[in-house]
Amino acid sequence: MATESACLLLTDISGYTGYLAGVELDHAQDILADLMGTIVSALRPSFRLAKLEGDAAFTFAITDKLDGSLLLDTIERCYFVFRRRRRDVRQATSCKCNACVRIPDLNLKFVVHHGTILRQRVAGHEELLGPDVILVHRLLKNDVIASTGIEAYALFTQQCVDAMDVDVSALGMRTASEMYEHMGVVPVWVHDLGRRWREEESRTRVIVDEREAVYQFDTPTSAPPQVAWEFVTTPGRRITWQGVTGVKVIATGNRRGVGATNHCMHGEGAIIEEVLDWRPYDYFTCRNTVPTGMGPVRFLATTEFEPTPGGTILHERFAAPKTPKERAIMAQMASWLAEALRTSTTRLTEQLDEELERRGREATEEPALPRARPDGPVAGLSSVS
Repeated sequence: MATESACLLLTDISGYTGYLAGVELDHAQDILADLMGTIVSALRPSFRLAKLEGDAAFTFAITDKLDGSLLLDTIERCYFVFRRRRRDVRQATSCKCNACVRIPDLNLKFVVHHGTILRQRVAGHEELLGPDVILVHRLLKNDVIASTGIEAYALFTQQCVDAMDVDVSALGMRTASEMYEHMGVVPVWVHDLGRRWREEESRTRVIVDEREAVYQFDTPTSAPPQVAWEFVTTPGRRITWQGVTGVKVIATGNRRGVGATNHCMHGEGAIIEEVLDWRPYDYFTCRNTVPTGMGPVRFLATTEFEPTPGGTILHERFAAPKTPKERAIMAQMASWLAEALRTSTTRLTEQLDEELERRGREATEEPALPRARPDGPVAGLSSVS
């Protein structure tokens, strides 16, 4: 067996042990099954499920380096989906039992580490082995809540942060350390997911919809939204399909998202993208400034990722510029813009197909997810993606 570099992510529904005290076990198990399915589905396909461990899910991704922005997008979106699912289940059920009434008592935490693993088949199932696997599980027992008061968090080890290529201090994470027998002091960083949830809920949406769009280009792909998002938003990926010679991101902590500015180089010129809204893996909106021989053209553009049974449809929508002069220039650019988008999206879909084929060859069977009873408290409630 050869060792492999991997990102290990362990997520745990916190408060579940206390929640079980004095509640109806059949409804509690239905709710747990529903929430665990929501969590694991939100982490896929970036992370693969290694094992379900009661109210925790142990997942991993084989990788030597981490894209810190993508990792944070995945974790935060998983937490947001969990919060919305928890709210929807509570509001949708008319059951007055303690298990249903106390759903808001449940919360979610993550432990994330980057290290090396061994994969071994045991009784027909794949097992992850090694000191780093032990460490990430030890870190579930920590002093974060006692020392910070933060109940919903992502705990990153220093090894993980070193591989992420983002400045976690600039992003507001707190430094701390945990002590374990036989392992000594483990430096960690704490990311407050409750704060990020409040920011997400209060942030104004900025989106170019079909009514506002003067140009719209739709591209179907067999890739799921998570994979399409990675190829469309990651600078290194964009260079391979978009026809740009470079993408320089200026952002707090080097994290892509609201407030970031992308300088997309086309030879010596650059298209400037100011990110106004960022909702992985649903859509993002930028204010674009395109240099032309007749002067710059500024307009809003939204890229939306619509999930379909067979993958994703990318909707690229462009709003009209504000000034008559810029609208006239944009009208003259229409044929060039359409051709550029057709060329780039053709390359994009080809690369996505190749990526899916590669991932399919490397895929291994994952453990089955628990299922809620068809007559339980979540029956009939549509799932959250």
